Amino acid sequence: MTGLCSDRVVAVTGAGRGLGRAHALAFAAEGAEVVVNDLGVGLDGSGGTAGPAQRVVDEIRALGGNAVAHTGDITTADGAASLVRLALDTYGRLDTLVNNAGFLRDRMLVNLDEDDWDAMMRVHLRGHFLPLKHAVAHWRAEAKAGRTPSARVINTSSGAGLLGSVGQGNYSAAKAGVVGLTLVAAAETRPYGVQVNAIAPAARTRMTERTFAGTMAAPADGGFDAMAPENVSPLVVWLGSAASAGVTGRVFEAEGGRITVMEGWRPGPTADKGARWSPAEAGEAALKLLARAQAPQPVYGAR
Repeated sequence: MTGLCSDRVVAVTGAGRGLGRAHALAFAAEGAEVVVNDLGVGLDGSGGTAGPAQRVVDEIRALGGNAVAHTGDITTADGAASLVRLALDTYGRLDTLVNNAGFLRDRMLVNLDEDDWDAMMRVHLRGHFLPLKHAVAHWRAEAKAGRTPSARVINTSSGAGLLGSVGQGNYSAAKAGVVGLTLVAAAETRPYGVQVNAIAPAARTRMTERTFAGTMAAPADGGFDAMAPENVSPLVVWLGSAASAGVTGRVFEAEGGRITVMEGWRPGPTADKGARWSPAEAGEAALKLLARAQAPQPVYGAR
């Protein structure tokens, strides 16, 4: 390894398993000191145990790295604040925050109840917002004290948040919200030396193995495993390093050996009457514009 992050302290949420674990190990391999956050909940967000976070810490230490476990709930103000505080108390600084924690409660819309909806907003949106808020508050104070940081935030969206996914209305809405939060945070925090980007990863984890059963298995011949979570982590590590200077407000899709810069909403065909349209005129104009517009990408799972 190159020591790309040898001078950095990195906090990764949801780092006990899957993508978060892969990110934590990859940062440690590049020399970072890592705060491993995980509440240890089940796939649906139930339960909780300190085991997953501590196991990753033990893995990192066994490989010669430095890490500490954080098992607080980052969807609460106290839990998010304690994540930042643990980094500062243990290592004296915080340079990079990777927001990754999440779980699933998949339902078709007619079967989706309020608890399923609220749970997704809590963990995926509030669970991004609160750690981001407390980390940025620290970095802003540093900047105002004349110690402008080289800080990085990597948020975790999803293809479901960019294109939609049948049976995942709550998850898709939350992950789309992560993109909006990323764009605003990038603009607001730039003066404090903070860069904020998002990834939309595709990998084999607890959250995806049920949705994509049978299509994400590791190759039996030991060849390149395109769906291994570890394939996503190199981009995350680079975005979390000082080497990514100048890159902010971007969304990247990462899958296997492929990295794509995702380009979001921007003006397409337009028509301006210069006065109010009638409904019939507006419809006629809309149909003409749609005929000139690019067709949207299909929603995942749509027939």
